[in-house]
Amino acid sequence: MAKFTYVYILVSEADPTRYYVGRTDDLEDRLRRHNAGEVSYTSDHRPWKINVAIAFHDRTKAIDFEKYLKTHSGRAFANRHF
Repeated sequence: MAKFTYVYILVSEADPTRYYVGRTDDLEDRLRRHNAGEVSYTSDHRPWKINVAIAFHDRTKAIDFEKYLKTHSGRAFANRHF
């Protein structure tokens, strides 16, 4: 089985106006860490759920897409499509 890198968008169940964009090779473990409070940036708005996750074979493309989603135009794209 091919190894994937995931770009994901989380939404806070406590405050649905809060989103987080990240990247990981292990989506299940990363969500567990966000919800366990191990990620300082997301610990105040737990619990989190995955809103969208996109799998990439090419790690460089995943990194570029994550960076794009964190820009103004990337946030607008995500709001329109996800």
